[in-house]
Amino acid sequence: MGDTVRIVEVGPRDGLQNEKTPVGVADRIAFIEALVDAGLNPIEVGAFVSPKAIPQMVGSAEVLRGVSRHSNTEFHVLVPNEKGYEASQAAGAKVIAVFASASEGFSRANINCTVAESIERFKPVLARAKADRIRVRGYISCVLGCPYDGEVRPQAVVDVAKTLFDLGCYEISLGDTIGVGTAAKARQLLRAVAGEVPMPKLAMHFHDTYGQALANLYAGMEEGCRVIDSAAGGLGGCPYAPGATGNVATEDVVYLLEGMGIRTGVDMSKLVAATNSISKLIGRPPVSRVAAALNARRL
Repeated sequence: MGDTVRIVEVGPRDGLQNEKTPVGVADRIAFIEALVDAGLNPIEVGAFVSPKAIPQMVGSAEVLRGVSRHSNTEFHVLVPNEKGYEASQAAGAKVIAVFASASEGFSRANINCTVAESIERFKPVLARAKADRIRVRGYISCVLGCPYDGEVRPQAVVDVAKTLFDLGCYEISLGDTIGVGTAAKARQLLRAVAGEVPMPKLAMHFHDTYGQALANLYAGMEEGCRVIDSAAGGLGGCPYAPGATGNVATEDVVYLLEGMGIRTGVDMSKLVAATNSISKLIGRPPVSRVAAALNARRL
């Protein structure tokens, strides 16, 4: 299966922006620095979005500046439009992310526009990023199911992925936003998308609502995918996907990979400590099975 897998830590952005309890700038910086110390790299640290739409991400510029001293760590920020892009550049962002949905229903509910309209919105962002030599990562939501449209056709995902890749995204992250996928469907999807976007340019971003995320990741790795998005403690959810739980937990991913003989470079004890700290701030225990098991040992 190969011995190299890259973990992209998305908890400080994708996880925390969907938590009901906002976390202040200083605490977010401390969380990110704890993740850096645990060996995680890259890390998505914030989003330059409307403070009215996502108040949890207020202060992302201060967060990015606050962690910038870690020059060996790659920090990502989400950018939805040109205004967000300009703010990200003023804060010194070197890697940004844009997002689209594979589902029309989710696109309308989330950002109040069609999938095609959402892509038109960030075309100028990609053009400016290319001119500024800023790397852009693309996210696709609802690749294995939608809370509004139900089943999502693999071809719909392929079309969006190819568009993002052709526009200049260096990597396409396939998001099972509501966590309904199963291993066979994840495998089928990756095969379909890899027909248009090279497998080394694809990432898996699976939520764990039905407890299938690790199985889906394993199936994806068998197909040759080597990039996994995860969130410390299983942080997250989605306000536009009722019932959806958080991202697959970084602790659980690290445990799986290390057990397969794939070295991650992540210090589990430091990762769990970071998770415990952020869990206290948001007022709920980690979703991660591994974190829960290791915490129980210490009691």
